[in-house]
Order: sequence, then structure tokens, then C-alpha cells
Amino acid sequence: MKKSVIIREGDARELIKEVSDASIASVYFDPPFKTGRKFVLAPDSDIGFDDIFSTDKEYIDLVEPVVAGCKRALKDDGSFFFHISAAEMFIPEALCRKHFPFVTPIFWKRSRSKNNIKNKLGAVTDVIFWCSKKKNPKFNLVYQPLDEYYSANSYKNKDSRGNYALGHIVYGRTQRTKNPERYYEFVVGEKTYKPEYGWRVDKSELERLMGENRVHVPKAKGNLYRKIYKHESKGKPATDIWDDIHGIAMGSEERLYPTQKPIALLKRIIEMSTNEGDTVLDPMAGSGTTGRASLDLGRKAVLFDMNPDAIKIMKTKLAQRAKTG
Repeated sequence: MKKSVIIREGDARELIKEVSDASIASVYFDPPFKTGRKFVLAPDSDIGFDDIFSTDKEYIDLVEPVVAGCKRALKDDGSFFFHISAAEMFIPEALCRKHFPFVTPIFWKRSRSKNNIKNKLGAVTDVIFWCSKKKNPKFNLVYQPLDEYYSANSYKNKDSRGNYALGHIVYGRTQRTKNPERYYEFVVGEKTYKPEYGWRVDKSELERLMGENRVHVPKAKGNLYRKIYKHESKGKPATDIWDDIHGIAMGSEERLYPTQKPIALLKRIIEMSTNEGDTVLDPMAGSGTTGRASLDLGRKAVLFDMNPDAIKIMKTKLAQRAKTG
């Protein structure tokens, strides 16, 4: 049986050459941010790295071979995520657009609004460029917590069970089904419904929903809708602004590496871009959070890092994770 997590120490520019073509479902790439600083875990710690580059070319020479190698290793329906600070997003964006035909920026508010400097705006946002070889890569819907505006505008209807939103139960013109069994008639009272582009559910499922009073019937013209109750909701479908996952705060998650990202962030990226059993690659893995998130979600992971301290940390934490299950 193949290992669920593979850890390799070395330069990602060389190690990526050993990854087979079209073998990776998703890549999370979190390289140095080109901040001109040295990062350490604590003032008296040696764990960290220098994020100092004398020229833009030096930075490009570090990251572009990895971007190109990851594209080759990525499956046709795979996703590549390039994580960078908003202040230094321009070179990474240019590299992403050079190597991938489809690029979507995701804006992550990593911390609560603050400004201790007073002479400029507080920097609280990172950008994660979501890149793919095709327009519609593998995608699983993920959710963010409901907010007041979304709730007020979505859950307008109400019955004895509570407030509910309207969910599509028929296909539209651009999504018509090819399943002939989804083109059936359904009678409600004196009205017969037979959507032109087909139903999203089988007739038996629609009958069940109807029997449980989970179908919204319009008073006049219009289609039937599934009732999505607020108290049963998973949340709102995620947007390209992620303001519900905060960076590692004191006590909320063990901090093992100076630029460690929260496991909730990695889980969202992995969940939306992969299925169980898929392989995720992190070519500059730091503390190995990508590996732990992958295991929690039933995925496999390949982790690279050239920092011996990072390799030691991720091996220790993943070994502990394996013991606890």
C-alpha cells in the first residue's frame, strides 16, 4: 500500500522533476512572500528562514520553475493555488497568467482589522491565485458562515418549519440534463409541471420532498423549488472573498513555523479542488499543514521543503497525527 504522505527534503525546483505527469489533483504553493524580512518562530528560536531577495529576477528564478513543474504534474482538471501577500501579488500573478490560461484571485482576510503603524493602511489581506488548465476544473462546493445580509436576502420565505431559501429543482437552458428519466410530469393540485430542460431529481425523490413539505409551490406562474431551511443550512456558498478564516491566533492552533497557515484554510482549498483518494502537492510545505489537512479529508499528500527544521517538524506532527488517527 502506498504511503498517504510522502515527505522529501530538498529544492522544490529539482524535486518537482521527479513527480509524474498529470498525477496531482491539486497544488498549494506558499513560497516566500518577498518581504525583505527574516522570519523566526520566536525571538530566541533558530526555526525560520530569510525572505530576502536582492532582485526580482532572483525571486522569479526561485518560483517560476516550480510553477512550470507543477503545471506539468497537474491533472487536466486539477487546480494550482499560488498564495502570496497582497503587497507582492504582481509578479506571482504575472507568472500564473503566463503558465495557466485560467486564473481567479481569491482574497483571504487573514486577520482582524488592525493598524498599529498609524501612518498607512493596515495590511490584513493575502491573495491566493486559483489557476487551472481548463475553464472548469474539478470543483466541490464549499461554504462560508451565513451573514446578516445573506440571510436577510435569501431566507425570505417561511412556513411552520422556519425560514427557508429557494433551491433549484429544475435545470435551466445551459444545464439541461441528458437523462431521459428526468423529463417526467409531476402533478401538484390542478397543475402539471414538466420543465423543458428536465428535473434535477428523480420522481421518487421529488415525491418524498413533496410529502415532507420541502417543496415550494408558487401561487401563480413559475417552477417548483426545493426549500432550504436556514436552521439546516451548511452556510452560504463560498465567494472569492474569504473573511471567515483567521490566521493562527494565540491558543487557537499550535504554531510550529513562523509563516504557518491555519488548517481550516488548507482544508477549504483541498476540499473544493479534490475528492477522497486524490493526491495534493505542497512544494514548499513548511510545517506540513497541507499534509495534516489532506489526511483529515482522506487525501494523499506529497510535501517538499529544503529547510531541515521544517522537515523535522512535519515528520513529528504527522507521526503524532497518525497515532491519534
